[in-house]
Amino acid sequence: MFQLKPINENAIPKALEKAERYRLLGEPFEAESICLDILAIEPDHQQALLTLLLSLTDQFPHRLADCFSRAQAVVRKLHDEYERLYYAGIICERRGNAHLDRHEPGSGTVAFEWLHQAMARYEEAEACRPPDNDDAILRWNTCARTLANHHLQPPVPGSFEPITME
Repeated sequence: MFQLKPINENAIPKALEKAERYRLLGEPFEAESICLDILAIEPDHQQALLTLLLSLTDQFPHRLADCFSRAQAVVRKLHDEYERLYYAGIICERRGNAHLDRHEPGSGTVAFEWLHQAMARYEEAEACRPPDNDDAILRWNTCARTLANHHLQPPVPGSFEPITME
């Protein structure tokens, strides 16, 4: 319908600032759009990829399936092993929190599984973290507190009973 207009390569730093501002304002779709404009002219721009990934995870409460798969694709484009592991943990953690916030039957168990996966990614990231970078530890602790505060437990084998319609 419309042909998108390219941005100027020299405008990338200001565009990134604007994308981060939109994320902070709770407007992740706008941040995503700006990142896509940046990546259209510089496909490997690592900061734009990180901001895109975070803007996608910001949208999990409303567009989980689409944004989750797209965030996973973005994390594979990150060059740094630590960042790939750390942000894979962020994706899992935010997916777990999105399930937790739904308050649906079984959402606590699903949230537990995703938070547990996040903790595993954070432990992997911790093992290869840069000196004086405890971000993975901070996120792991947040997941542990979320599990404890919400009394989340792993699924009990054999406890699933399908709902029957009579």
